Amino acid sequence: MFEHRKLQSLDDYFLEYSRRTVPGVYFYRLCGYNQEIQDFILKYYEAARRTGVVIEGKIPNPEERHLAYYEEIMGLSFQMDAGFIDRSLKKWLPRMKDKQRSMVATSIYDVLDAMHRDGKNENMLRNAYIKFMCWLYYRFERIVNCLGEETLPKILYEGMVSNYELKLLSILSKAGCDIVLLQYQDDAAYLKLDAASALSDRLELPGLGAFSPQFSIKWLRGEIEKQNHKQKLYGALPQVVNCTNAWIEGKGLTDILKEPSARGDDARFFYNSLIRIKGVEDKVTYLNELYQFQLSLKNSGRRFLVLEYTIPRPTTDEIQSVSRKNYASTEQMLLDLSREIRYTASIELEKLMRKALIDILLEEAKKPDSNVNRLTNKAVYLLCWLKRYAGELFGTWRRPQIACFVYLGGCQNENEAMFLRFLARLPVDVLILLPNQNTVCCLEDKNLYDINYPLSLAVEHFPREDRDVRMGTAAFHAEQELDEIMYQNSGLYRNQQYEKAVSVSLQTMYEEIAILWDQEIKYRPNFSVVDAVVNVPVIFAKVSGVKDGQTAKYWSDIRALATPDTLVIREAPYINPTDPNPMKTFAAGFFKNGKLLKTKIKEHASYPYSFLREEVQDHILEKLQLLIQQKLIKGTFENGTEYTIIATVLNLNTEVIRLMQKFDFTKKNPKVLYIHTTEKIISLEDSILTAFLNLVGFDVVFFVPTGYQNIERHFNRMIIEEHQIGEYMYDLRVPTFGTASPNTRRSWREILFKRGD
Repeated sequence: MFEHRKLQSLDDYFLEYSRRTVPGVYFYRLCGYNQEIQDFILKYYEAARRTGVVIEGKIPNPEERHLAYYEEIMGLSFQMDAGFIDRSLKKWLPRMKDKQRSMVATSIYDVLDAMHRDGKNENMLRNAYIKFMCWLYYRFERIVNCLGEETLPKILYEGMVSNYELKLLSILSKAGCDIVLLQYQDDAAYLKLDAASALSDRLELPGLGAFSPQFSIKWLRGEIEKQNHKQKLYGALPQVVNCTNAWIEGKGLTDILKEPSARGDDARFFYNSLIRIKGVEDKVTYLNELYQFQLSLKNSGRRFLVLEYTIPRPTTDEIQSVSRKNYASTEQMLLDLSREIRYTASIELEKLMRKALIDILLEEAKKPDSNVNRLTNKAVYLLCWLKRYAGELFGTWRRPQIACFVYLGGCQNENEAMFLRFLARLPVDVLILLPNQNTVCCLEDKNLYDINYPLSLAVEHFPREDRDVRMGTAAFHAEQELDEIMYQNSGLYRNQQYEKAVSVSLQTMYEEIAILWDQEIKYRPNFSVVDAVVNVPVIFAKVSGVKDGQTAKYWSDIRALATPDTLVIREAPYINPTDPNPMKTFAAGFFKNGKLLKTKIKEHASYPYSFLREEVQDHILEKLQLLIQQKLIKGTFENGTEYTIIATVLNLNTEVIRLMQKFDFTKKNPKVLYIHTTEKIISLEDSILTAFLNLVGFDVVFFVPTGYQNIERHFNRMIIEEHQIGEYMYDLRVPTFGTASPNTRRSWREILFKRGD
């Protein structure tokens, strides 16, 4: 008879009998769940399926035909005697060996004897005996001749075991069989049958929870089928797999510089890392540490690749190089596209790449919004990037070589994150650097190791040996920190602090124009900075008539507005339609499908603004796009006026360009005084210019003593505020204006209260 033994490890179940520390069998019931239990059940199920019996639900009671056959072969005689049971088993189950038959007979007799002592009569004992014999024949005949052998048979029972089922399982256990009971609910029902747990042991492990409602042998069988199907996708598997981060000490760059051979010696693994470092420990030494890091990589002969702030999207040619079809399922797509991976320099690496591709895409397939088309696009991205960077990262790869991929700036989208997760399953150390703590990286991975430092540093480029390296001193970084304290949410602004602005036209009284005119933008009503974009309050007005008919004061008030940053236009038109404009020839080619082709404009040989600061160029082109998009000018998208708008804005004179180059969005803004005293018509180009300058952030005021319509004729809607200040006067001669002298200009108090004139 075989004794029940205590498990030291779940793996003990799979030891051959002679290798067990203490000879015996295991009979355990599983009432709790975790991943370790799931893995064990999966393995045990496979063993029971091959060399044992799997019972799902109950062992059915013998049917009438089963009982009839038993009666035909064995008769209905019964004796409460071990010898009788042994002889009956020899006839009923002839494949059993003598030793096996003897143990089963003895075990059956012991069970029946215990029932007899409990008061069961002979008829009840005979019925139990016949039930055991039928169950042995119809459910367990395949294992009775294996009982007690070197490889012990396995029984996996799922469900709430009944009294007679437990007795039979106990008989088989004592005869040399391992048994596992899956008790999904709790142990209470079992303990009613075996209060002292004498027949089986309850498995106790730390961290066990309740079984998932979906868990069952049927579900497990489905998972096995999925794994088998998945195996067909992978084909020949690589001999090694990644061991990511398990070996690191948490020292970041120092860990990555560790020689591959010093990371671990298990032949089943290659040892790589996936590390993200956010912030910097020391601003003064940070760039030098990165510089020395890349020198160490180079000197060690390791391959490395550095990308900064973006992984360029696959080009049209790269995408077209990936052969693909229309796929009915994810598996069909994976099977086909994985064949696109061909790395003849190393067959083992090719297997690793193919496995990593399938692993990542199967993970992506589990996302709620996933479908075959979207998954195919992701697969194409991965394949394009792999083909682009594989040569630089791997070359003629051999174990234990580990490349290094450095990404400065972090993952900006899910495709970039997917690619880095893919690389982290290959012989590559993946290092993500976020020196600026305000940078967001969307990468999430169970193997990702995060290191966080308290300081933040803006780094435009990774310091490479083959490019200029600029490293700040301690004083420089101290000044930067002071700058952050002074100019972040303090109401103070450094020179040219912001690169983007949106103009907001103010509705004012006429008298307020003189008050606001020479104020810094930051002191005006409705000024704000939101997400590094400045809301610039501007004046866009037309002043009609002459107040009280006093021309001398009229001209004096206008002269007071002629600041050093003011463009004064004394007669119309300022831009004549017949003036030479070399950009008219190219305007049509700069606009397509409602979009301004900004890159094409900048790269054009005749582009006139390339000498301006980059942010000024972007500001000009952005407002040009906005002017067209808003259809402020009559004829836009109707008769080709959009091309006139483009040509006009791309042919501004030097005076206007210099005002824009100088414009600081938080300080005084440039201005335009347009004085129109005659019946001459203001040109379409003048309307385009002033509307554009309003969007750029200029103050623009028209003085029209005649009250005639001028600028309005070319606008689709009234976007300019008009002030009627007095009687209309004609044929006034515009005096010559210089810029106003600081000593002669009146204060806003004098202007408001009409003093000092």
